[in-house]
Amino acid sequence: MDGQPTADVVDQVRDIPIYRSSVERGYFPLLEKPEIADGFPGNWMTPALEKALAAGEAEFVLSTGTNHARMQIIRPPYFLLHSYYRLWSEHPDIADTWHEGCQRVSLTTVLATEHVARVNAKKRGAEPDPVPTLEERRLDDRTLYLNLRLDPALWTRDEVERMLAEIQEARRAHPRGRYHLDCSGYHLAHLLQKIDQWDLWKAFPRPASVIHAYEYTPLTVRRYLRARLDCPIVDLFGSTELGYLYYSDRQGRYHPYLDQMSVELIPVAPGSRIHSLVVTSVRNPHMPLIRYRSGDCARTSDGTPDPTKIVSFCGREKELLPSPHGPVAQGDLDERIAAASSRVFLHLSLIHTSGPGCSTPPSTAGPWTPPRPPRSATASRS
Repeated sequence: MDGQPTADVVDQVRDIPIYRSSVERGYFPLLEKPEIADGFPGNWMTPALEKALAAGEAEFVLSTGTNHARMQIIRPPYFLLHSYYRLWSEHPDIADTWHEGCQRVSLTTVLATEHVARVNAKKRGAEPDPVPTLEERRLDDRTLYLNLRLDPALWTRDEVERMLAEIQEARRAHPRGRYHLDCSGYHLAHLLQKIDQWDLWKAFPRPASVIHAYEYTPLTVRRYLRARLDCPIVDLFGSTELGYLYYSDRQGRYHPYLDQMSVELIPVAPGSRIHSLVVTSVRNPHMPLIRYRSGDCARTSDGTPDPTKIVSFCGREKELLPSPHGPVAQGDLDERIAAASSRVFLHLSLIHTSGPGCSTPPSTAGPWTPPRPPRSATASRS
């Protein structure tokens, strides 16, 4: 199967300049990120899109990746948020916290916090405050952001106590004292380490549900979170331009969430069991992506290119490492490190090359002593 779009999808994109030649040929090649940017936004502009932009029904935004080049896109306002909310409201393990009206407390990159502060400042016709208040970090009536520092390893005790007090405030807004924690996995792990370091467990109300959805979360970090939080912990896979495509259940198994989407998997090299993710999506009506290579890699349970059998999202194509036995993904290194030791929190790959295809094994940094379990915590059984 070559992943060509269905006739109804072709009808939806035939007037978009970037796709006109493909419609005429009757064949859509893979769409790469540089092609999206080349001639932007004219290569996407249609009369309907012009009207949507003028009416505020579409907006220009940058993708929110923190470790990779950012890409300008066009999408409906709060496109990714609405994708998140819908998935949260339908997820079999955590939908109850959505329907109970739990606050979503977000502990992620400071870029996300600053974005919310800028949006709120723009609404009141001002510049964002250097240290935005909690209300200035509120995205809507369900979501507020905590982090104000780039590197969570540098959080001070005052900062941690401030964030715990803000979590308590969100918890008090619910009649049963419940809240939903949205996070980058390593930000949450750093918070738990700081809580343990300063014995602040009594000040930390346990979340009723957790989603980590921003960056790849190492297996050691996932294991650490599961051991300390007795609630469902869900991973979401997606992107700013696509929305969310897959979610994990509380056992870590991935399930497709492909509303108005389809996925094809293409081996990154002949014979490789690592696959490049190629997505066709009309979920974003202002910038539908046809056979778009997202740059993400995945592995399936049996090595076949069956998108219903994905068991892990194992890193970025640009970060694949050459080896005598074929490409190696960051997720492959992660699996081996997690199997070798529980004392590695985060690891850093240092690649030295003396010629094409020649590399030394990566080194790992960050040995640590796992913090003692909180006195009042119950180990998760999931």
